[in-house]
Amino acid sequence: MDENSIGKVVVDAAITVHRELGPGLLETVYEVVLLDELLTRRLGAKRQVSIPINVRGIHFDEGFRADIIVENKVILELKCVKRTSPAHKKQLLTYLRLSGMKLGYLLNFAEGMMKDGITRTVNGLPEEKKNDTTSVSSGTKTPPCEKYGLG
Repeated sequence: MDENSIGKVVVDAAITVHRELGPGLLETVYEVVLLDELLTRRLGAKRQVSIPINVRGIHFDEGFRADIIVENKVILELKCVKRTSPAHKKQLLTYLRLSGMKLGYLLNFAEGMMKDGITRTVNGLPEEKKNDTTSVSSGTKTPPCEKYGLG
């Protein structure tokens, strides 16, 4: 399964979890329930994954912890904040660059509607189409990261 296919399942799973739980719980609750939803959908996923990095010849066994990694290809960074900031989006892009992964999602479960809390970020991922959007089951679209100044 390629990154874009995984992304479509991730977005649908996040919406499912948000509809079930609603906004405003602790981030950890969404992390555990989303992981369960992804596993139910037969995706390989792990939470709180330690990612080693090498900088200037220095090896860090735990450069950072990814909230969830799906199929060893997609990083999910979960938040439950009133509004995500540009720093949150840059954090995810840094995680992608340091891990060598090409696709990530910033998922803010505090939004009233989950579709408003999804930011898709790419790091050198070839797109399926020039104006690619990720389709979700509710009929809405997730805009590409370029809309948010990431890309």
